[in-house]
Amino acid sequence: MATIVKVEGKKGSTYKAVVRMKGYPTQTASFTSKKKAEFWAGDTESAIRDGRHFKTVEAKKHTLKDLIDKYTKSDGYLKLAGKEDRGTQLEWWKSELGCYSLADISGPMITECKTKLSTVPYTTDKAGNIKLRSEATVNRYLAAFSQMYSYAVTDLGWCDDNPLAKVHKMKEPRGRTRYLSEDERNRLLAACKTTKNKHLYLIVLLALSTGARQGEIMGLEWRDVELDPQRKRVVLRDTKNGETRAVPLVDRAYELLKEHSKVRRIDTPLVFPGASKSGKDAKPLIIREAWESAVHKAGLENFHFHDLRHTCASYLAMNGATLAEIAEVLGHKTLSMVQRYSHLSEQHVKGVLSKMNDSFLAGVA
Repeated sequence: MATIVKVEGKKGSTYKAVVRMKGYPTQTASFTSKKKAEFWAGDTESAIRDGRHFKTVEAKKHTLKDLIDKYTKSDGYLKLAGKEDRGTQLEWWKSELGCYSLADISGPMITECKTKLSTVPYTTDKAGNIKLRSEATVNRYLAAFSQMYSYAVTDLGWCDDNPLAKVHKMKEPRGRTRYLSEDERNRLLAACKTTKNKHLYLIVLLALSTGARQGEIMGLEWRDVELDPQRKRVVLRDTKNGETRAVPLVDRAYELLKEHSKVRRIDTPLVFPGASKSGKDAKPLIIREAWESAVHKAGLENFHFHDLRHTCASYLAMNGATLAEIAEVLGHKTLSMVQRYSHLSEQHVKGVLSKMNDSFLAGVA
């Protein structure tokens, strides 16, 4: 039941609207006109009956900055893989929309930010060339925002819905299939041996032989390395999709990792620790400078560390592995991510069909 009370003051009259409904706290607000007070009271009563009012109040009470600060301290966020990139993305959203209340953030507002992400240069390379974010990178920014907002809806009850549901992702180009030829592979591995980083050769060999991501390799701990001749595998825990997977160690990669284990540091659990800190504070080894040096010495063009993963998948496809087998090695949940390698297995398929024809259809007139 709503009541409107006229209040006389030094600066004139105001109208106080009071909404009382059984089972809910009393809501009050003051207005300069009776009409506005009546409108607010009616709208508030309807919102309370529909279960909308108190979520709206929470959304008006908290800013996006409040949400980001709370989310980045939550257990769910702290367990995420790739928190460094996620943190950078959320800081960008904070700088753009942090002052707005959650109730004011809308789909069109986010779409405007999406356009800014894709069209405004964010850095320059060593040659001074302007660099723009790729479609895939922009989508990662949107995904980080969406996951955070879902936390506000389901865990905190601060919002009714996720405004990202009304924003279209950018269309991404087909994934890269850049992989090393035999000559390029030999040149790269030889160059890795000449850099100042004595671990780069092993790290690159692990990436080529297992298809693991750079972050997965650099985050390896000795507890996840099984060197027993009957097991010979690494367990990757900090993966992109959040699931643990085991990858076999074979041949040269196994032998070198076994040798590396004999001189491991005892002050850190990391397989490839940096030199700055020890114990739980130890950070993974930084290989960027050594990697770039090796790529340059090998004379490779348009080649990134992640392309070692593509190289592993491409070699698997060319050696007759099925898409399902490639997906299992790489840790993909669906086959869509490995479709890019399907054309590389055509020669294998041709060989299978040729053998079948030789066996069963050779005498067909």
